[in-house]
Amino acid sequence: MLALLALAPFLQAMPASAQQATNGRIVIEQGNVKLPSGETVRYEIGTLYVPENRSKPTSRRIGIGFARIKAPHPTGAPPIFWLPGGPGLSVLGTFTDKTKGAQGRLRSWLTFGAAGDLVVLEQRGYTSRGEMLVETANASPLDKPASVQADTRAMKALARRAVAHNPDKDLSGYTIDAFAADVDDLRRALGYDKISLFGGSFGSQWSLAVMRFHPEIVARAVLSSVEPLNNGFDMPSHVFAALQRIAYDADRDPGLAPYLPNGGMMAAVRALHQRFAAGPLRVTIRDGAGKARTVVLGAEDLQLALLAHTDEAEHWPAFILSLYYGHYDAWARQTMEDRRAGPVKLIGPLADSSLGVTADREHQMRTDPALDLLGTWNFEANLVSAPDWPTPDMGDAVRRPLVTSIPTVFVHGDWDTSTPVENTLGLLPFFPNGHAILVHRAGHDGTFYQLRENPAAKQAIYDFLRTGETQGLPTEVSLAAPRFEIPGFAPPK
Repeated sequence: MLALLALAPFLQAMPASAQQATNGRIVIEQGNVKLPSGETVRYEIGTLYVPENRSKPTSRRIGIGFARIKAPHPTGAPPIFWLPGGPGLSVLGTFTDKTKGAQGRLRSWLTFGAAGDLVVLEQRGYTSRGEMLVETANASPLDKPASVQADTRAMKALARRAVAHNPDKDLSGYTIDAFAADVDDLRRALGYDKISLFGGSFGSQWSLAVMRFHPEIVARAVLSSVEPLNNGFDMPSHVFAALQRIAYDADRDPGLAPYLPNGGMMAAVRALHQRFAAGPLRVTIRDGAGKARTVVLGAEDLQLALLAHTDEAEHWPAFILSLYYGHYDAWARQTMEDRRAGPVKLIGPLADSSLGVTADREHQMRTDPALDLLGTWNFEANLVSAPDWPTPDMGDAVRRPLVTSIPTVFVHGDWDTSTPVENTLGLLPFFPNGHAILVHRAGHDGTFYQLRENPAAKQAIYDFLRTGETQGLPTEVSLAAPRFEIPGFAPPK
């Protein structure tokens, strides 16, 4: 039975064995959980207390949750700090959640014991053992097509509401350097000299910030689905290139062959672009209560839809081909859900608006040749609303990469539409001790899932974390082509 501090709904009463550091910065408790295999996992779970805004001596203190699983046997290697993505991914429920996903994550965490202690740190402002800063986004109308302009107005309004609804909080403290300082504070509180970093997506950007602001504490790093400090907003042509790579395999899939127009998947995308350039469509569907609802879908809705279903690329071609043949109901139903009012995790726009982008990269994004197909959805609202968010601009000195000698392994999939593989290719020259593993057909996934078909490569990553040795690390891995989903209607004659 777990005995844990009652700081979140899934936690139980604080055990008598809980320990609080004498400096008041940290609380640590002991816990254990029994796996379905019968194995008992012992761990520590705790709360780190840090200033909300380190630039203000009188700042209030906030709690951030963390956990530690000690290696079964000492390895002599630095501990591995696993930094979650998101922003806004809370993971400490892994110890109590019985879902398949949580159990899989826990089993993955246990494998790090071969390399060293594992420390998992949640994010300031979205942690199960502290605060979860959330604001509600307004609903969007169904009788009008979506537009970046309306999305930008909504983001500016969201920022103003977030400030007004949190007068007791200092939202200006949620910058990327503060996230990095939290890692350093936990390292010192746990008594470690140096650490290794392990993170994907926002976790990789967070890791890069630690390496920028506290390079002396980082022994080595493994980063996947990499998001450099100047690449919080994707280059449209890099995203579109990932779609083209998915389309290449889809065009050669026998099951999809009867549905493909002349020119394949990319021809279908261009035809849809021309169709919606002529004007929006009205699609009537039934909602959950059986009431008829009409959703208006326009050219900018299509820009958003082109990136739908790419988390699992095997679904994307069927979705696009359904639209190509005029089967809009599923898309309209999903759009209706997307336009509802819903929660927004504030640490995302707070960090993104503060980090921003250099002027030259913004110019590239705004003049990118893929804008006609993908639009400015990825960056417009954040850039225009940045003055409305209270976090200060970090400046180009933070955004631009610096040469670092920290040994780093990058693992990146070329089907990644969330953080394109070009992110890693552009960053690699600044890492003379860096090593990139490019994974063909991998999407926006973590290191070990991308390497799921290559046990030797996975073992080489553990060896690197334990010893820093790069022998055995491949430079390229190819996953098998997926079995693409077939559209849910008969092929056209």
